[in-house]
Amino acid sequence: MSRPPQRPASAAPRKPKSHAATPPQAKGQLHPRNRHQGRYDFPALIKACPALAEFVILNPYGKQSIDFANPDAVRVFNRALLAQLYGIRHWDIPAGYLCPPVPGRADYLHGLADLLAADNAGVIPRGAAVRALDIGTGANCIYPLLGQADYGWQFLGADIDPQALASAREIVRANGLQARIELRQQTNPEQIFAGLLQTGERFTLTLCNPPFHSSAQEAASGSRRKWKNLGKLDPSRKLPTLNFGGQSNELWCPGGELAFVQRMVRESRAVAGQVLWFSCLISKAGNLAPVQAALRSVGAVEQQIGEMSQGQKQSRFIAWTFHEPAERQAWLAS
Repeated sequence: MSRPPQRPASAAPRKPKSHAATPPQAKGQLHPRNRHQGRYDFPALIKACPALAEFVILNPYGKQSIDFANPDAVRVFNRALLAQLYGIRHWDIPAGYLCPPVPGRADYLHGLADLLAADNAGVIPRGAAVRALDIGTGANCIYPLLGQADYGWQFLGADIDPQALASAREIVRANGLQARIELRQQTNPEQIFAGLLQTGERFTLTLCNPPFHSSAQEAASGSRRKWKNLGKLDPSRKLPTLNFGGQSNELWCPGGELAFVQRMVRESRAVAGQVLWFSCLISKAGNLAPVQAALRSVGAVEQQIGEMSQGQKQSRFIAWTFHEPAERQAWLAS
């Protein structure tokens, strides 16, 4: 097993190398390998999922769309996307759980694939030799579903919520993906890696969509801003409190996104020998600097930032490693 290099206790923290994980995409454009390019093909989507037909509307430009303020429409739309483009024939989530925007989630995985390719002579590692840990996989299990379809990677999906894991297990079972996707509960909500990883387990990468907000009130306020920006804040109409739904542990935690990611950074040092690349989404650009400072304090060897864009939304992920380039190349080669 590869171990991170040790520093004398008196040595100053190493400043990790930092650069972009992938070239920035043009504003509003998805990753070139993303299957969701161009306009949605509604006839094909309805053929893959007939239940979508009742939710299709015409937007102000006369084009087919759905009402993204309707949680039922968004859920069935996701089911159709997964069926048409990924061959996932059975997908559903319990009421009130987070319903993810699939194209953006796919971009995160493609950015991580580029990250691994940079350590592998430009070739994306594919197949079951790549094992990924999805922290907070949720009831939707979206990252394992997309990652196994696009790259054949193996996944361990972890969550603290037993009901979310029950939903994810049913999705995995109904699609016959038990050999590719394992699910495991983190029984201590105060920990991320400790108590979850087993002795001797190794993961090529970790990924995480962290709780962005610090409270339920902040999450609801963020949703109201989104509806207003989309021109959907109609006082005469009852809109969902939370954009795309979500349980408390999915949307907020004490200290919000920054506190969660900083805790992940601190914990990652203890399991550095078991993980090649750690990563996490960062929704607020202002959180990057303090996260990068935390990475310097724990002695990360390298950090990279992947920029992503979908429509008007700009997002990013940060990835870090405790392994030197030669170690990373050897890890992927083995």
